[in-house]
Amino acid sequence: MPEILANPAAPSLDVGLVGFGMIVDETYRPCFDALARSPLFLPATGPVRVRLTAAATRTGARVARFLRDTGTPPDAFDNLVGDDAAERLARSPVRAVCVASPDDRHFAAARAALAAGKHTLIEKPSVLSLTELDELVATAARTGALAKVVYHKLADPDHKKLRTLYQDGVLRHVNNGYCSLLEPKSISGGQFAEWITGRNPSTYVAVHYLKLIDFTFGPDWDLARITATGQRGIVGPADGPTWDSVQLQVVYHHPDSREAAFDIHTSWVTPDNFPGYVEQEVQFRFDNAVWAAHQRKRGVELTVEGRTPHDMKNTPNYHYNGTFLEPWGERSQRGYGIEVIERFFREVATVEFGGSPAERPQRLAAMQALAYDDLSADRNVVAVVQASEAVLKHAAAGRPGCVVKVNQPEGGLVLYAPGSATPEVLYPGRV
Repeated sequence: MPEILANPAAPSLDVGLVGFGMIVDETYRPCFDALARSPLFLPATGPVRVRLTAAATRTGARVARFLRDTGTPPDAFDNLVGDDAAERLARSPVRAVCVASPDDRHFAAARAALAAGKHTLIEKPSVLSLTELDELVATAARTGALAKVVYHKLADPDHKKLRTLYQDGVLRHVNNGYCSLLEPKSISGGQFAEWITGRNPSTYVAVHYLKLIDFTFGPDWDLARITATGQRGIVGPADGPTWDSVQLQVVYHHPDSREAAFDIHTSWVTPDNFPGYVEQEVQFRFDNAVWAAHQRKRGVELTVEGRTPHDMKNTPNYHYNGTFLEPWGERSQRGYGIEVIERFFREVATVEFGGSPAERPQRLAAMQALAYDDLSADRNVVAVVQASEAVLKHAAAGRPGCVVKVNQPEGGLVLYAPGSATPEVLYPGRV
């Protein structure tokens, strides 16, 4: 154990979790485990101890297993249970809250945490409507708390290089693109079975690419229109509101009036014996270049008798999250899926421990200016989520072919349905 942990002068950042499902096992727990072994260290703060001290869930069963497995004394951890657990967590002594519950429960938990002045990290999608986004941003501004969103794909080495080349002018003027992310059937039929009724895989995973596109190629352009279609009949009834796969198209206007169109295909019904955990590929086309990346084919193939491709995959993505025996003998778990969570704690530590209390507003403003994860920079992504869900709702009700246009005279998000002379205003303010 590093000697630094015994330093009583090291400030402590106590954190609470809302939700304790699959994503916690994959990313949050490894992050907390690593920070328990080696605390954060920034020149402005010195060592900072980051501790998971509370969790809010509906039943508490997974948290109880975690406490048993780790030997954590029950009196050292608040296992908050029930429908009001997130509200009680917000009233607890934790300084930061990570919201990792199903996406339709993000808003209430994040609102309670931010209203209590807790720095808050929300899993994607942050919220499902611009009205909810407006309220959370205003609440964070009122209480002086950071409000951040997990977009781990922005830290993927491939995606960082893509943005570097575009921002440096090597890739010039994006014209169109295609993105695909296909999840295994066990996602919709197992881990998420209790909350996906009436939902769609686009909201769950297309947001990764929506943020990648908006952040990498923006901000000097305007969101123009959104449309979507999809398929049903595997996860739920063919005439029901639960979607197996979705094909989403998003169009932006460049300042020179040229359009850029992006097609994003998602599903959560890929066979479980697929050789990779997920199927991910992108292609972006520019005036002078083409960028194509297939994240399942980055150079590693593995076959183990009796294990692949089920409990181990033929094409693992160790960039996202991997367990390693380091050359110096330490066992670790790391990758960009964990890195972005640690970055949030660094941002919180900078605000709270990075200088004098009188200079806290300046440090807060500097961390809020980080558009890659700040909630205030999430408007275009949330606008697409709200628009696409409205389009799919109409399609499930027998009215396919709707399109949502952005910043029209009638409002910021306006849905036009074939055969209807009256548009539906989804959001009256400007996107």
